Amino acid sequence: MDSVVLDPQNAPEVGRTPPPGRNRMDGRTAPEWVQPPVVAAPRVVEVEGRAAFVALEAEWNALVRETDDQIFYRHEFIRVWVDNFAPTARLRVLTLRAQDGTLQAVLPLIERRTRMYGVPLRELCAAANLHSCRFDLIARDPKRAAEAFFDHLVQDRSWDLIRLTDVPEGGKAFALLAHAAACGHPTGVWQSLQSPYIPLPDTPAALMDRLDSKFKANLRRRRKRLEEKGRVTFERVEGGAQLAAFLEEGLRLEQSGWKGRGGTAIAQDEATRGFYSELARNAEHLGVLALWFMRLDGRAVGFHYALQYAGRYLLLKPAYDEAIRECSPGQLLMEEVVKDCIGRGLPEFDFLGPDMPWKRDWTDHVRPHFWLYVFRRSPKGRALREAKFRWIPAIKERVATWKR
Repeated sequence: MDSVVLDPQNAPEVGRTPPPGRNRMDGRTAPEWVQPPVVAAPRVVEVEGRAAFVALEAEWNALVRETDDQIFYRHEFIRVWVDNFAPTARLRVLTLRAQDGTLQAVLPLIERRTRMYGVPLRELCAAANLHSCRFDLIARDPKRAAEAFFDHLVQDRSWDLIRLTDVPEGGKAFALLAHAAACGHPTGVWQSLQSPYIPLPDTPAALMDRLDSKFKANLRRRRKRLEEKGRVTFERVEGGAQLAAFLEEGLRLEQSGWKGRGGTAIAQDEATRGFYSELARNAEHLGVLALWFMRLDGRAVGFHYALQYAGRYLLLKPAYDEAIRECSPGQLLMEEVVKDCIGRGLPEFDFLGPDMPWKRDWTDHVRPHFWLYVFRRSPKGRALREAKFRWIPAIKERVATWKR
């Protein structure tokens, strides 16, 4: 499906005819009528189907590198997500191309049916979920891309709601929300995450100076307690012939704890296991995989599934042996990994995911993320917007007041 968005200022005047001889401001006669050139605006091309989506990889990744170089926005990451979490869903990738065909913007969406407060909805949602960590519009000119994409989508009557999840504060997708609101569509913003991160200093000593003295003392005591149990070693895995075995070892450790008991461990869901397994292989190929193990007499008692990309250490999944929780194996592994990141000259350690007390032991910095909602301009859309962002919050606040 192609649609062309024309700039009215550059469009030819309808019904205009050339004068019969004099068409120059200086009064001289021109031999023929000279029509001002028409400058074509960028084209919105909607890509459907896996084959057409896969064909975008090279120019998609070039666009990411030139705009906001994050692993979560790269083509491989989105493709692995789609293949595992939405293999049968209708994929709708909006692309914006300049007159010369250069890719200017991309917005990957999934079409699905859902419900909100019992009301059936046709939704266009981000090709993302909680395992995606963050999502955004990829664009050279966010305002122009947002206007073109929304003007294209508003002509399509097959959706009731556009929902973009976990967009970071200041993300380009906010331009789409702003344009939709300016066009009279009900919109809303819900904060989903405050994701902690550590701006890394030049030396480990500088980092330790920032930390609470009680926390540092606890680290020393717990390291000593762990070392009394056996030999403590650390290992970083970036790939190789044994990658699958290392990954399986880490996933077993994750499943051994509370996530396994709650049924939310990676290994307990086929789609989730497939996503992280395939992502690891792709990350190895890109040279950005970082699996960390802390071992006690050779046995894994701490684990990080992480990526190191564009100057950031990205912690997707941590795990530790809860049988020795009194030794804080998770925090001891954190100490080793953060010092390694500083030694590699990385400027940031990104915890990803939600805010948690153990993360706040290391930092006070957080990166807010938001869900962006655009409802169809209709009575149903306006009612759902009011319910989501006005009525339901008011009811919850009243209930909380009663409980107090």
